[in-house]
Amino acid sequence: MGIFKAKGVVYKPAEDVDLGPNSDEFYLRANVKAPRMAGFLVKVFVWFLESRIFGGILLYFLKRNNLIHKLVSFADLKESPVFVPLTHYGDLKEEEVKCIDSDLSPVDRVQKAMDCLQCSEDIVVNSKPSFHRWTVSDYSRAYVSGKLTPRMVADRFIAAVRKSSEPVTQMSFFIDYNVEDILRQANESTLRYEKGEPLSPLDGIPIAVKDEIDCMPYPTTGGTKWLHKVRSCPDDACCIKRLRSCGAILVGKTNMHELGAGTSGINPHYGVTRNPYDPNNVSGGSSSGSAAVVSAGLCPIALGVDGGGSVRMPAALCGIVGLKPTFGRVSHSGVLPLNWTVGMVGILAGTVEDAFIAYAAISGQFPSYEPTIAEKKVHFPLLKSPKCLSNIKLAKYGEWFNDSTDDIRACCSDALYKLHKHYGWETMEVTIPEIEVMRLAHYLTIGSECSNSIACYLEKLNMAEIGWDARVALSVYGSFSSREYLNAQKIRNRQMKFHKKIFDKADVIVSPTTGVTAYPIQDDALESGELDYINGAALVRYQIAGNFLGLPAVTVPVGYDKTGLPIGLQFIGRPWSEATLIHMAFAMQALCISDCRKPVVFYDLLSGDEVLY
Repeated sequence: MGIFKAKGVVYKPAEDVDLGPNSDEFYLRANVKAPRMAGFLVKVFVWFLESRIFGGILLYFLKRNNLIHKLVSFADLKESPVFVPLTHYGDLKEEEVKCIDSDLSPVDRVQKAMDCLQCSEDIVVNSKPSFHRWTVSDYSRAYVSGKLTPRMVADRFIAAVRKSSEPVTQMSFFIDYNVEDILRQANESTLRYEKGEPLSPLDGIPIAVKDEIDCMPYPTTGGTKWLHKVRSCPDDACCIKRLRSCGAILVGKTNMHELGAGTSGINPHYGVTRNPYDPNNVSGGSSSGSAAVVSAGLCPIALGVDGGGSVRMPAALCGIVGLKPTFGRVSHSGVLPLNWTVGMVGILAGTVEDAFIAYAAISGQFPSYEPTIAEKKVHFPLLKSPKCLSNIKLAKYGEWFNDSTDDIRACCSDALYKLHKHYGWETMEVTIPEIEVMRLAHYLTIGSECSNSIACYLEKLNMAEIGWDARVALSVYGSFSSREYLNAQKIRNRQMKFHKKIFDKADVIVSPTTGVTAYPIQDDALESGELDYINGAALVRYQIAGNFLGLPAVTVPVGYDKTGLPIGLQFIGRPWSEATLIHMAFAMQALCISDCRKPVVFYDLLSGDEVLY
């Protein structure tokens, strides 16, 4: 394609770029040149894309028209490439925290986290929420009092999952769940409570696991029909072992977008995970099932994997909390290696407190066979009061912040007003350059890493076993060259420099979590999946820095659009600053929890009420 070679952008050195509010840097909106396709159209498109005659030409024009060539492939960059997003900003100073040894056991870490929450329970009670999801503390109190047992909750859980799979609902929460295994775990937990010897406050708590994480006795499919046939699952992932050691009941493998290669959660093999707030709408992806089960009340906590907003995005769409830790904070052992340098195990929970408890359980010292890159010192937030943090500065890039629907813009702006009114937190305007460039560089990076990780399997695979939309993604991923990958890592370096400068002046970067709320599921996508890169770009618009730069981030529900669909606000922090982010999310939650609404589909496992649908 030499004769068609596009001219790339010549970037000035990162040090010369103005990040102030009056910068002349131009905000480039997502330039998506690809129509929505599903059903017969996507099948025809795949035929052309996989054709030896037409494939290369089609891929060339796709990349050129969507500005990948101009902004990444043939760009002239002065920076050297950075392949792993590890950044240390010197001594991290955080307010109202407790220093925890990283080599504590998961049980001890969970207890330390519970000690930090002792003063927070009255805050939730006094807020008088109109709707309240049951928390880890609620379950634990019910078990200790004898009002309920883990076995009773397990029976209700199984009944609710079966009900959710009936034709009238067909929520498609799970890819696999094993009744015998769930009841075995529940019986063991019940016996421990009867003896007065629960392992931890997580003992007997139902926790779901994205089917990208190894969890016995289940195969790990990655949302495919074939991966588990060529990759064995002989043991639990490290994060799962830690939850088991705390007594948690691992209730099954949740649905996900195939190979994590999409944002809708529409899976042609295992069904569409539907949004509990409106089952006619998407739940978001790729951790779709994990977000939906928490939103619908089946579990207070679920695990996901966040490679491109895949935890925070569905959390926001489903009205719950999503926490993505710093790259290297949580062991990746036992997680499908689909995105080595951008992916991280994340947590989806009904409340900030429960996200914190799960974070305490799964973080910590890495296994001896895995390189340790996390900081030795770990801070836990002392959640005494939502007002305990002072002098907080929120960096806001106005044009980026406002690049969303009117409802999201208004809701998130109102959330910032509340933070200033109640806590005195200040918003400072900044410029974050080349955001669309970063999105494309991240797409090139995650696509290259995914393609490389499964290349040996694809050579022997019957392509008919792969969903149509995933086949499009894999074709594009496989077209990226070494030059393009290296340029993407140079862009990573630029963005790391930009963000470090911003964090020299601000505590966090604030933005909406998504550019749109959950959109409708169309019938033609049920069997084939869909290509909807316009909505996809809007969903990932605010996600990329957390993954590409390895930064911690959290989303908190702050309201609803005119149709009643949830809206999330996101805080992005300095590396290793999870304690500050949890503090801030807790403070934001305290201002919004009284307006929390019950989803259309909800299962009450503690009181045993019937599903609302």
